Amino acid sequence: MTDGFEDLGYARADTARERRLGLPEVVYGPGKAPGQIVGVVRSLLAANDGPVLVTRLTEDVAAAVGAAVPGGEYDPAARLLVWRPAPQRAFGVVVVSAGTSDQPIAAEAAAVAGAVGLGVRELRDVGVAGVHRLLAEVELLAGADAVICIAGMEGALPSVVGGLVGCPVIAVPTSVGYGASFEGVTPLLAMLSSCAPGLVVVNIDSGFGAAMAAHRMAAGR
Repeated sequence: MTDGFEDLGYARADTARERRLGLPEVVYGPGKAPGQIVGVVRSLLAANDGPVLVTRLTEDVAAAVGAAVPGGEYDPAARLLVWRPAPQRAFGVVVVSAGTSDQPIAAEAAAVAGAVGLGVRELRDVGVAGVHRLLAEVELLAGADAVICIAGMEGALPSVVGGLVGCPVIAVPTSVGYGASFEGVTPLLAMLSSCAPGLVVVNIDSGFGAAMAAHRMAAGR
């Protein structure tokens, strides 16, 4: 191990990231063989004290990795494998999803946020097609330190939420929708063009990115 990373041959595990950013490197699972993931995870666990996460894992790969590195917990809905989840801090995030089809992305956002120590509550199926469902939860939203708002189709939900609360709103466009939604491009553009001032927008289907944005907000307090 040298210069803040460990050269494993197939990867250079960033062993110094926790010192720089407050969290160890997070491992993106797809495209890696189970043995490669195992090597990186072992390196990160040995070099850091905080949580180690592997994202977007299928159940079979998660089982293989978990068998080789004991102590991990796998969330199949979030496709997230976690070792040493962080203690919960006094920073509450509400994860709001527009429809049931958006739930896989909401599950990732909620699980990652929880793993890095944020308090998490979820509101499901409160899209603008039945906006009264959202308005019934305004008190919960108002008590959040940040809201992660997840929507596909035309992507209108984050603008509505951004007009209801003063805390940071992190918008996540999803690839859910019919043809003119262009696999998430339409809600992405709608969120970037929102009239709700200060809306933060992450990449399409990036529940992970939204949770990391919330983590940075919490770290800045």
